Amino acid sequence: MDPQGGPLPADSHVHTEWSWDATRVGDMDASCARAVSLGLPAVAFTEHVDMTPFRAGFLADVHPELVDDGTLTAPPLDVEGYLEAVERCRSKYRDLTILTGVEVGQPHLHRRAVDALVARGGFQRVLGSLHALPDGDDFAEPWELFPHRPAPEVVRDYLAEIPRVVAGSQAFSALAHIDYAVRSWPDDAGPFDPLDFEDELRLALRSVAEGERVLEINTRLPLAPLVVRWWREEGGQRVTFGSDAHRPEFVGHGFSDAAQLAAAEGFRPDHQPGAAWLLAG
Repeated sequence: MDPQGGPLPADSHVHTEWSWDATRVGDMDASCARAVSLGLPAVAFTEHVDMTPFRAGFLADVHPELVDDGTLTAPPLDVEGYLEAVERCRSKYRDLTILTGVEVGQPHLHRRAVDALVARGGFQRVLGSLHALPDGDDFAEPWELFPHRPAPEVVRDYLAEIPRVVAGSQAFSALAHIDYAVRSWPDDAGPFDPLDFEDELRLALRSVAEGERVLEINTRLPLAPLVVRWWREEGGQRVTFGSDAHRPEFVGHGFSDAAQLAAAEGFRPDHQPGAAWLLAG
């Protein structure tokens, strides 16, 4: 229950030690304990599946074992080990709904492999993400592109790719962090204003709605209220909430504010734990 008395949503985007970038800091058991302490109805462990090699940048110092000649290649998810860990947590935390899941980067570029993985794992929550963009012969994350290209150009390229992500893969049900590129928006570009990208954002949101996907309100960076409003205006019917936590202490971070934001635009909880919030009426 949030401080305003309304229900908190499920955290549908959490990483644990089974994600390649959280092996040292993630903890599935502690994340469950955190969710219970907050009163969350459910948590989905959506571990990273990143099949696109990309320029490592600063990650070369963080994960040198995954980097060769400046390119980071993420290891595959240990599906069996992950599912066993979920079952252990389900046995321990019986009052918490625990969903299996993955977060797939660039699913439209790896359609057959992603489809095979999803079928193999039987995941209950599949997030589609855009983490890296083409850059010459390589792929690079926005934080690697901003120092070399105009900031508005990077964001516009990012948003222009989202319709291709939706059209190119049916494997995912929710689009994660539509504002991912904004996380690394450079200080010297001035404050980020979604109004400067209204046309591009609306087009991206419309493609997600027409593709009958869910929009995630990711709380790693507070989503601009205008984006949620435009989502509704462009035909969006459902939202989920994701902390994108890689450490247990960040599970459910910012959920009270995010729930109030969604409610202000007419989205209401479903009766099932872990289900997306629906547009009322």
